[in-house]
Amino acid sequence: MTPACTAPDASPTARAGARAWALALGLLALSLLGLAWGASVGSTGFDSLLRARHDPVAWQIVWDIRLPRTLGAWLAGALLGLAGAVAQGLFRNPLADPFLLGSASGAALAVAVAYAALGTGSMVAGGGGVALLQAASPWLARLGMTGAAFVGALGGVLLALVLARGVQQTLRLLLAGVVVGFVLGAVRDLVQLAQPDVLQAMQGFTLGITGMVGWGACAVMAAVLAPLLVAAWVLARVLDALSLGEATARSLGLPLGPLRALLIAVLALATGAAVAQTGLIGFVGLVAPHLARARARSTHGPLVLLSALVGGLLLMLADIASRLVIAPQELPVGVLTAVLGGLYLLWLMHRRSGLGG
Repeated sequence: MTPACTAPDASPTARAGARAWALALGLLALSLLGLAWGASVGSTGFDSLLRARHDPVAWQIVWDIRLPRTLGAWLAGALLGLAGAVAQGLFRNPLADPFLLGSASGAALAVAVAYAALGTGSMVAGGGGVALLQAASPWLARLGMTGAAFVGALGGVLLALVLARGVQQTLRLLLAGVVVGFVLGAVRDLVQLAQPDVLQAMQGFTLGITGMVGWGACAVMAAVLAPLLVAAWVLARVLDALSLGEATARSLGLPLGPLRALLIAVLALATGAAVAQTGLIGFVGLVAPHLARARARSTHGPLVLLSALVGGLLLMLADIASRLVIAPQELPVGVLTAVLGGLYLLWLMHRRSGLGG
């Protein structure tokens, strides 16, 4: 009689787990197809892919430009999707996004200060950039723009933690992140006003670009994504407990302070790694957990994995679309994700209000 009594309780959980894993495999398959599609999209068209085996120039276009760009878009989207799932679970707010704790503003300010230290916007064009960095500041040359963005993102999160006096109160931390975002954004605007060339140099960073991503950037993002996925999976039960309320989580005997700090570290590192390589790409980290949650109702363990896969697929498809919409020119991918993400959220609000009515 015991198996017959426990079967009804175990069956829904098993079905939800099987559905989540099936969805994960489907997303991986679609991502591989998207990678192949992205390798065939560009100014020279599909011919470069067909001639890649026999034409060194076509091979260089496919292998050194298109493939790392498409894979880099997937990795950046996966990092943002993972960060979005952690942020929404940590703050128990479906509108939380990876940039909530001031990481985006910190990264943008650091890049603006780096450009201002050069006194020129020619780094965007790439001409003499390394020489300019060496001449302006040796330590800045060693750090680089990518490193500056990463350090700035982590600095914004640390400043929010200082203002919130730790991680004990979620509401205080949330408000501190909002304040830090506004203040650092204002400081960045002052830097751009003081150095007008910085405004042009910052345009690509603030709009979000994937065209400059190479194999090195892919390696960095993959090296960050893999351990963060494991850490988020291990800490998923903390997010499950927090979804029931902090009082319930404390009653389970969980040390919320250290565990919440670890979750914030996962959020900050994932966001910083993505922003440092591709700039400010919005809405991916906000929308990806919603899509994953709508397709597979599960605990936060499978949810963080599915959110990363959905985020990667979303940004990869947005990158491909940005090359096709106004070909042979390209749209900044951040503009496209903002439009599509905003439309999706408006549709979601309309649908929920209709259901509520």
